Amino acid sequence: MKSIARFCGNCSCGCPELFVDMAAPAERQVVITDDFGQKVEMSIDQLGSLVEAAKTGALDDLALAR
Repeated sequence: MKSIARFCGNCSCGCPELFVDMAAPAERQVVITDDFGQKVEMSIDQLGSLVEAAKTGALDDLALAR
């Protein structure tokens, strides 16, 4: 797996991270891990849908709900 992005500061404390595993089946090539050891697997197309939703602002309210 290749690390694409880490979603916290400059630490190695188990921060959420985005990986791509091109050797995995197509529906599981994108892996997002959390800081509790859990993971979500999805296809590159599904990640594209998530990125598109973020770009259009569809997720803005979610980010403000904290």
